[in-house]
Amino acid sequence: MKAAALLSSKTLSLHHSSLTLSRSLFPYKSSLSILPIFHFPLKQNTNFTQNPQIHTRIMASSSYNPEQARAPPALPLPTPPVNKFKIALCQISVTPDKDRNIAHARKKIEEAAAKGAQLVLLPEIWNSPYSNDSFPVYAEDIDAGGNASPSTAMLSEVSRLLKLTIVGGSIPERSGDRLYNTCCVFGTDGKLKAKHRKIHLFDIDIPGKITFIESKTLTAGETPTIVDTEVGRIGIGICYDLRFQELAMIYAARGAHLLCYPGAFNMTTGPLHWELLQRARAADNQLYVATCSPARDAGAGYVAWGHSTLVGPFGEVLATTEHEETIIIAEVDYSLIELRRLCSF
Repeated sequence: MKAAALLSSKTLSLHHSSLTLSRSLFPYKSSLSILPIFHFPLKQNTNFTQNPQIHTRIMASSSYNPEQARAPPALPLPTPPVNKFKIALCQISVTPDKDRNIAHARKKIEEAAAKGAQLVLLPEIWNSPYSNDSFPVYAEDIDAGGNASPSTAMLSEVSRLLKLTIVGGSIPERSGDRLYNTCCVFGTDGKLKAKHRKIHLFDIDIPGKITFIESKTLTAGETPTIVDTEVGRIGIGICYDLRFQELAMIYAARGAHLLCYPGAFNMTTGPLHWELLQRARAADNQLYVATCSPARDAGAGYVAWGHSTLVGPFGEVLATTEHEETIIIAEVDYSLIELRRLCSF
């Protein structure tokens, strides 16, 4: 299911129960119990036509408590384990050689650590060409681990050896008879802390521009993923998840400091929306947003836009690049989150 349900007379009614409203706004199947439901103190049969001033009176009422407008209430921003740290966005090249891709990603992670990074973010689908033909061939059984998942085995080992937090981009995951586009998060002890399966699959058909239907091979994930790490509370999305503000709102309401989106926007949607959406998610929720794309390969079947970016809690671009292979090292300063939220601009 998609999170982008529209508010209309068909989906929002004053007579809807809280459960119905919750499902229409945020139709996630999640065990996190984080779905926000908005309440207004109206009687069951309130008639706006008969009393057009009632809306003004409700909103102006001295008894209105904004902290009660969300159920469950938003969590206060937790104190992060660190106030400042360096993040590395590893915009790496991807080839049809899986072993080379794994070795190359490891090398770039090691380079990032040598430059002082405490958190490393990899791109979407970094161990495989981005194609429906490739996903089944390159897919790994992450839960089995070991030889069944050499990509995550490498991430686990290098995070432990270098004492890094790694948001491991994404790889094709095989689980039973299904394939997913999956991001794994590893802590400094090398243990898997979280696994996010891309919720919003990329099905697009722009005549004369691009056609790609992920749902031909991949299954959509169903659960938002927020994880406490050694560098703060992080909400995870993958590529097309970036377009859905509701997911970012859930993460913000659950106290996220940073949203990480490995993504591979293309040469059509990239110039139009890549930076725009990152800045919107950051400004909407007044937190940090980090994205990481593969480097551009003009000869590939799917050509990535690149331009990996870190955006601050005011929607300001703090660090970015072009489309070539590179490592962005930038500082995250969580004290700016509270500062921005206290501003009345």
